[in-house]
Amino acid sequence: MTLIKWSPVRDLLSIQDTMNKLFEDTLGRSGGDRLFDRGFEPLVDVLEDSDKVEITIELPGMEQKDVNVNIEENILHIKGEKKFEDEEKKDNYHRIERFYGTFSRSFSLPTTVDQGKVKASFKKGVLKVTLAKREEVKPKQITIDVK
Repeated sequence: MTLIKWSPVRDLLSIQDTMNKLFEDTLGRSGGDRLFDRGFEPLVDVLEDSDKVEITIELPGMEQKDVNVNIEENILHIKGEKKFEDEEKKDNYHRIERFYGTFSRSFSLPTTVDQGKVKASFKKGVLKVTLAKREEVKPKQITIDVK
């Protein structure tokens, strides 16, 4: 019978390799070189009141021309692309944590929304889409007559 010397370092490296492979398979990445392929999902706030539904999306570093907003079959689609622009042509980045690539967000619209009265504005990296509600679904106050 041959004895094999136990090495805790070898076991730890094996566990680390297994965990790295698990995360690479799960996230579909092989290291940091595919950062640009994974895209991102911008943060969104959705507000509804008696007159409108308002969707606000943070798109830092983007411009209006990089974003597309449309409604199709009662679904609001917001798509865009944040491009990596390396104007200084530096190849020695030590870390890239900001997200780049395409994004797509979709929202099912309530039947109360008037699709003909949709407004979108873009200011300081924030997209705001305002969807007015139809007049017939807005709440109406009824006064009670006393006789």
